[in-house]
This record gives sequence, C-alpha cells and structure tokens, in this order.
Amino acid sequence: MKKNYIFKLFLLLIPLTSFILMSNSSGVSGAYSGSPGDSGNTCSVCHSGGNFSASVSITTNIPATGYEPSTDYDITVLLNQSGASRHGFALTAEKNADNSKVGTFTPTSTTRLVNGGANITQSDADSGSIWTFTWTSPSINEGPVTFYAAGNAANGNESPSGDQIVTSSLSAPSLGISEAKRLVFNMYPNPSSDLVQIELPTGTTEAEAGVFDYKGRRVNVKRISPNDNQLDVSDLAAGIYLIRISTDEKVGIQKLIKK
Repeated sequence: MKKNYIFKLFLLLIPLTSFILMSNSSGVSGAYSGSPGDSGNTCSVCHSGGNFSASVSITTNIPATGYEPSTDYDITVLLNQSGASRHGFALTAEKNADNSKVGTFTPTSTTRLVNGGANITQSDADSGSIWTFTWTSPSINEGPVTFYAAGNAANGNESPSGDQIVTSSLSAPSLGISEAKRLVFNMYPNPSSDLVQIELPTGTTEAEAGVFDYKGRRVNVKRISPNDNQLDVSDLAAGIYLIRISTDEKVGIQKLIKK
C-alpha cells in the first residue's frame, strides 16, 4: 500500500516539476499575459514572493497615427529589474472591442509561440531581459488593439517561490490619419549613447522632437530644424525610448535604443 502512495505522489510531481522548469526556462505554456482575453491570468498563479523592483514595458514602431492592415511591426518587451538571475515574459494582442486575439506573431531565436500562436513567450530564461519580435497586423481594420505583457523576474532556484510577476499594456490605434499626414524622418545613430541626428524630410523647416520613456512620459523635448537637428540623450538611462517628430500637419515616431 505504501508503495502505491509513493508511486501516485511521483506521478503528481511530474506535471508540477515540468511546469516549474518550463516557467523558469522556456516560458509559459498557455495564456498568461494578464490580458482580459487571458482572464487576467499571469504566472503569479504559481510564482510569487520576490521583490526585484521589477517593471515590464512594451514598445513598438506602430505609428502614432495607427497600424495599417497586413503590415509587419516590431514589438519589444523590456523587463527592468535589479538582482534577478532569470527573466521571462508572456505577451498577447487583443482587439479592444471584444478582447479577441488579433494579428500574428513571428518569433525569433529567443522567443516562441504558445496558446496556439495567440501568445508569445521567451524560449530561454537565460537569453537576457529584452525581447524583440514581429507582430503582423490583421488583414482588415479591427479598430484599436492593446498589447498585454506579464514579466517574471526570477531568482533561478528552480522553484516558483521568490519570484516577482509584473504586468503592463500598450494600446495602438487603427489607422485614422491618411498617409499624407505621416512625417517620415531618418534618425541615426541608433543605438546611441549621446547625440542623435534627426534628418527631416525635404521641405520641413521646423519640427518638435519629443523623447518618451517606456511608460509614455515625455522626458525631453526640443525644436529642431535642418540646421539644428541634434538630440542630446546622454543624460538618459539605458533603455528603450520613442522619438516623436511632429509639425502642425504631420507626425512620425521611431524607437530609439539608448546605450
């Protein structure tokens, strides 16, 4: 009889151990982004108890004017933390109108698809704390879309204890302004550690250059022109920022990586 109890306990521990290892290394197995469509679920159903001053951010090169149908966009997830030895995330994209999944993800070497391709997660918890991949927008205008992400700052003890789960979201409008209203500009070098050159399109004599952090807060602003087109980002902390260039009639946005 005792042997039967031991055998049953062993069978019970197999899926639990698999879940722990998967959460700490190759990501979650299903819908754990914290989104409404994922029923608000995150890895906190298992992981908890840690404090690494963590936060998670989502950035994208989707223009401020909105996404275009059937277009590829870069999505970057950044897990800010202090002291965690392993890092993970889960992200999804949902239509605001009904929280249904929209668009498709194309994973990279450090990410993989889960939940039937509706969610994306890390492929290796030792691959760093920043992940970039492609989201292809839906073939028709589905209205505003929100990206939801959950991050896991883990202590690497192969146990769900002592880990911190954080969440974030980022909304993207559908295309509401004509292509003629978009401002296309060049920006270099990117990544940059100090000065960034903004090359305005021909005929644009002046514009406002705003620098926004991952929470959408404006951290710097300057009026630029073809003769004064440098942004000084040397005082900014390393991370991901958005550069928004606007005139009275047009607006453009690009992602900047600050070294």
